[in-house]
Amino acid sequence: MTDNSTNKPPVWFWIVSVLALIWNLLGVGAYLSRHFMTDEMIAELEPQLQFEMAYEHPAWYTAIFAIAVFGGVLGCLGLLLRKKWAYVLFIISFLCATAQQIYYVMEVEGTDKVMPIMIVIVCLFLIWFSKMATSKTWIK
Repeated sequence: MTDNSTNKPPVWFWIVSVLALIWNLLGVGAYLSRHFMTDEMIAELEPQLQFEMAYEHPAWYTAIFAIAVFGGVLGCLGLLLRKKWAYVLFIISFLCATAQQIYYVMEVEGTDKVMPIMIVIVCLFLIWFSKMATSKTWIK
């Protein structure tokens, strides 16, 4: 067994991990705001956002949204703790986020497609990043 101190990750590993955590915390914020916004708060939004907030999503959509964002946060915490289980959480987060974004783009009319694509790309990047960090034994 090798000592963790001999395989310290470079500074950019920590920067990417913290930025990824912030990204995923923004996702948690979006999830929570979707569920705790009052009618008065929704009324103050732009018309397109009002439409999106009023759209009734099925329960499975809400569940995979939660799994995607909370799995991403836990995966980022795994990176920061240098644990290789982060990789598994990023795969789960990717699968849920991808299903969620495909449904969202197909069901909600007039949806901008840039953010859903960005979300899937970031998920794929985090899978690659955690796998690479594991192969370099930065995380174990």
